[in-house]
Amino acid sequence: MQKSFNFDFIKTCLGIVICCLVLVSCKTEQAQSQYQKIIQSKQLKIGTLFGSTSYFLTADGATGFEYELAKHFADYLDVELVVVPVYDLSELFALLDSGQVDLLAANLTRTPDREKQYRFSPSYLKISEKLIFKQGNIRPRKWEDLNGKLIIAANSTHAQTVEDNAPESLDWQVTSDLDSEELIQAVLDEEIDYTIVDSNLLAVNRRISPELSIGFSVSKEQQIAWVFNQESNDELFAKLIDFFGAINQDGSFAYLEDKHFGHVRDFDYVDTRQFLKAIEKTLPKYQGWFEQYAGQYKLDWRLLAAQSYQESHWNPRAKSPTGVRGIMMLTQPTAKQVGVKSRLNAEDNIRGGAQYLASLMKRIPARIQDPDRTWFALAAYNIGLGHLEDARRITESLGSDPDKWHQVKKHLPFLQKKKYYKFTRYGYARGNEAVNYVENIRRYYDSLSWFYGLQTNTSNMTNTDAKPEDNQTN
Repeated sequence: MQKSFNFDFIKTCLGIVICCLVLVSCKTEQAQSQYQKIIQSKQLKIGTLFGSTSYFLTADGATGFEYELAKHFADYLDVELVVVPVYDLSELFALLDSGQVDLLAANLTRTPDREKQYRFSPSYLKISEKLIFKQGNIRPRKWEDLNGKLIIAANSTHAQTVEDNAPESLDWQVTSDLDSEELIQAVLDEEIDYTIVDSNLLAVNRRISPELSIGFSVSKEQQIAWVFNQESNDELFAKLIDFFGAINQDGSFAYLEDKHFGHVRDFDYVDTRQFLKAIEKTLPKYQGWFEQYAGQYKLDWRLLAAQSYQESHWNPRAKSPTGVRGIMMLTQPTAKQVGVKSRLNAEDNIRGGAQYLASLMKRIPARIQDPDRTWFALAAYNIGLGHLEDARRITESLGSDPDKWHQVKKHLPFLQKKKYYKFTRYGYARGNEAVNYVENIRRYYDSLSWFYGLQTNTSNMTNTDAKPEDNQTN
């Protein structure tokens, strides 16, 4: 009887061990399934939001910071990127919960509540939340100063911020009908008094809506990261760690961050207002010539117009103290080089400026790709190709990439420091002015692209990286 009991007990124990092993095996297989599915299917499916900081479509195809970052990750894994864009945060997380996507890439804030339900990639951006209002109204400097309608997007972290920080007496609402960018427009249209937005989204929107003003920051810096399911295995997380480490080390992330946000950090209310007025009142007089000669020299007319505004504010009779003249501010030698007889003739000056910029583009080393090639050509237009090459050599000598604008622009101001310029071929130059010159043109160009580019393409909501059915949303 005792032997039988022991035998049965051993059988029971063995059965339990076998079951545990099977369960562990199944769990391991399940945990590995997501990463293996990505590799086996050769597809990385990401969920994202339509918006200016995540994903949107232009005549040239899909773009947006999150989209380009995800494309880098797909390339890193050697798989195809499939984008599933939606309009609402609740739809976004539903994509992940239902297994329709592998991860979410949509400027999502890492919060304790979200960490209870999901896993996060390494953080890659820091933002803060801003309470905004329309310029001209009384600025609120604290919660108690609010005297009007505060509405924020549902399912955003902003609701939690208000609950944690605002007084209980504050009257505020959430809406599922409007996203953050629509709420920004509602503030501008004075349909509501206040909303809360992330700092990076605000910076991008102020390029075209300078009346957006900041009342106060409602949160400390917060971390942005990608989101994936808790069930996802450590192998996918390890790949994400390796990926973010690699793009930080090789400069790819700094390049993307600068491309999308580097030139919009500094905001000048007066200048932005004047530029938008000039688009309406002054640009139409010269737009035809910008289009004609940009086309002749294979340039983007909006870039040529943006450069001209930086040079002269579209004033054909502009003159600098150094004798540079005209709507493209040509020097006398440059005008002679490109065959401009009268620098005060707006059409001829635009043609000459386009020809000269195109010639500089050709002289930038062939290995440098756009948009860096364009930013370098603009810098050379302002400071001279020789000084630009001096700055690129300084950049290389200090261990940075001389073929990347976001690296060279850090070192252009060194041309004003004797310890550097005394060893250069062309000597002293006001390198900081060249940096400001290019960054201003980039801002003007973005605004012109929005007015004359994106507005004509918003109905063309197709995506070459997404399957047709993936573009359908509820």
